[in-house]
Amino acid sequence: MLVILSGVSGAGKDTIKKELMKRDSRIISLPSYTSRKPREGEEEGVQYHFITKEEFEKKIKDNEFYEYDLHHENYYGTSRKLMNDKIASGKIIVKDIEVNGTENLIKLLKNETKLVTIFLKVEKEELRKRLIERGDNLSEDEIQLRLGRLDYEESKISLYDYVIKNDEFEKTVQIIMTIIENERRIEKLQNGSRNNN
Repeated sequence: MLVILSGVSGAGKDTIKKELMKRDSRIISLPSYTSRKPREGEEEGVQYHFITKEEFEKKIKDNEFYEYDLHHENYYGTSRKLMNDKIASGKIIVKDIEVNGTENLIKLLKNETKLVTIFLKVEKEELRKRLIERGDNLSEDEIQLRLGRLDYEESKISLYDYVIKNDEFEKTVQIIMTIIENERRIEKLQNGSRNNN
């Protein structure tokens, strides 16, 4: 099962993903590749696989990505090989990805694997506060760029199976854990009825 978490920069995707993995050993992450520099505290292969722009462009040419996007002047992409290996392992993959990537993955994978898409919604003022408190030393222009992205991402909400207002961390985590359990149950029932036909 692939669980996609989306929401603008600062919506809390990474924090929630970490908490889900802490609470359930079946849940693993699938870090994207990116050409951006690591932030303080980020580790190679944990949040992302960090590579240069040139390396990223070579992987694009070699068709190594399911999807990729240029976002805030940096590339982000989902490795075909890593995704296929992890799906084959039978784990629950939680991947945080922006809306264009979600659209591409739905098209590519909807017939191959169980896909659950979740959008984390955050109010604009709350988002501004989080972006300032996150410690990335963003300029006012960079904050405005991310806030401007909010309207675009929210215009794609209809792509998602679930939309959760992420205003309370514990409640959001509990809701997502419940969604994963319910979706796994549905998947088992569907596979069971398929096997009985």
